Amino acid sequence: MPAPRRANQVRIIGGQWRGRKLPFPDVPGLRPTPDRVRETLFNWLAPVIEGSRCLDLFAGSGALGFEAASRGAAEVVLVEREAQLAKALREHAQRLKAGQVQIAQADALQFLHATPRPFDIVLLDPSFGQDLLATVLTRLAAGWLAPTAYLYLEAERTLPAERLAALLPAGFDLVRSKTAGQVGYHLARGKGNGDGGHES
Repeated sequence: MPAPRRANQVRIIGGQWRGRKLPFPDVPGLRPTPDRVRETLFNWLAPVIEGSRCLDLFAGSGALGFEAASRGAAEVVLVEREAQLAKALREHAQRLKAGQVQIAQADALQFLHATPRPFDIVLLDPSFGQDLLATVLTRLAAGWLAPTAYLYLEAERTLPAERLAALLPAGFDLVRSKTAGQVGYHLARGKGNGDGGHES
């Protein structure tokens, strides 16, 4: 008999579950955030991740949301519309005994129609080529963001940082921008954080 094909998986790279592997099903268009990008992101967020409330709107494999929980976020809500992926996320949460993690099987835009409650960190990694960021950011501005919230955004490398900055909610500045392969990844924050200055 042929050996079973090894499942797709991502690895948690820091925190209490460091080294744990999260398998996920084959779903067209799924693009987990690479380890190197996640490591950079969570280095950026290291001063604020402990005790934070975190929303991962396009959870996919769970790489970002579970990394946040592993590193000390007090509450993490993962939103995923695909049933197979949502099921896998629930299984991960159960296996890790991650009581701070909640899974919502829902379309991200529909989820944002609910009564808003503010989050400290919002992770946005939507499918490329669907122009979702502008609409999502508009809806997030209606009560989902704490005044000092951090917004993480992944987009096509070809999307200029200046254009992305123009999409941000009022009161938010783009403070970090990098690229890796075909991906551009960015961090914005509310001006209530510190001096609101930019970092390179």
